[in-house]
Amino acid sequence: MDIFGRSYHIDVLLKIEMKPIHFYKTFFVLSLIALFIYSCNNNTNTTADTNQFDTSVIWRGSNQYQIPASDSLATYGYQLISNTSYYLGPLGKVAQLTNGMNCQNCHLKAGTVPWGNNYSAVASTYPQFRARSGGIETIVKRISDCMERSLNGEPVDSNSKEMKAIIAYMHWLGDDVPKRFKPKGSGIMDIPYLDRAADPQQGKIVFANKCQRCHGADGQGKKKDDGLYEYPPLWGEHSYNTAAGLYRISRFAGYVKNNMPFGEVEYHNPLLTNEEAWDVAAFVNSQPRPSKNFKEDWPDISKKPVDHPFGPFADGFGEEQHKYGPFKPIVEARKNKQAK
Repeated sequence: MDIFGRSYHIDVLLKIEMKPIHFYKTFFVLSLIALFIYSCNNNTNTTADTNQFDTSVIWRGSNQYQIPASDSLATYGYQLISNTSYYLGPLGKVAQLTNGMNCQNCHLKAGTVPWGNNYSAVASTYPQFRARSGGIETIVKRISDCMERSLNGEPVDSNSKEMKAIIAYMHWLGDDVPKRFKPKGSGIMDIPYLDRAADPQQGKIVFANKCQRCHGADGQGKKKDDGLYEYPPLWGEHSYNTAAGLYRISRFAGYVKNNMPFGEVEYHNPLLTNEEAWDVAAFVNSQPRPSKNFKEDWPDISKKPVDHPFGPFADGFGEEQHKYGPFKPIVEARKNKQAK
C-alpha cells in the first residue's frame, strides 16, 4: 500500500527466485513497474496542459493566502514548511525530530521563490531515479532525506498527518506544472565555475561584510523571543550536516548568489559577484558542523557531482579539489574519459 492508500498485488513478482545474478535485473524491472503504476494513477496533467504552460516565464509559487480554505491539509503543510521548528524542532509541538531550523531556511518563502531552492518541480518529477541513492525515489523519500540531512534529524513518519500535509502542500504548489516538467527558475541556479579554487579566506571577508549582520560573527544565527530562529545557523551543532545538499559548494554558491543578503535581492538584482558567492560558500562549508555518513549514497561513484567532497572518486582527483575546485579540470577529465 502506498501513501495514498492504494494497494498493488505483486505477489507473483515477489515470488521470483532471487538468484544473485538476477537480483539487479529484477530490482530494475520492479522499479519500472512501480514508476509506471504511480505515474498512471497520478498523472492528472495532459499534453494539453504542457501546451498551455508558458515555458518562457520564470516560475513563482503562489502564497499561502491563495490556498483554498477547504484545503486544510495543504494549509497545514505550508505551516510545517515555514515553521518547522515550532512543530518538529527540539521543543516541537508535534514531535522533537529536527535541529531547530525551518524547511524554508533552505527553501525560501516556503519553496515559492525563483531559484530559491523552490518546490516547483517536486510534484511533477517525483517519483524519479536519483543517482545519489541509485534508485527510484518518492516524494516521501525526498522529504525524509531533507529531515535527516538539512535538518540533521529524524524523518517524519511516512503515514503521519504531517507527511501527508507536506506532500499536499507541494502538490498544491505544483498543481499547474505538467508531469515530468521542470519550470524555468526551478531549484538553484548553476553559476559559472571559477578558474581557480574557491577561497575560504576571501569568503571570510565576504561573510563579515555581507552575512554576519544576520547570521552573527560566530555563524550561529539569530533567535526570536520565542526561541525559534529568525536567521538560521550556518555552521555548528544546530546547522545542516555534511550530507546536506548545501554542503556542496556549488549549491550554496548558487543559492546565496541569487537570494542573499536575505530580503534585499532576488535573481534579477544580485549583490554578490560570482567570485564572492563561491568564496563565501567555501568559507561557510569549511566551518565545523554535524557529520553524518550515508554509506548507501552514490553506489555508482562515477555519478558523483564534481563538487561532492567525499571520496572515493572515479576521476582521479582528490577530496580537496572536489570540495573547493578548480572544477573545470575535473569536468574536462570526465568528458575525455567518456569520449574514449
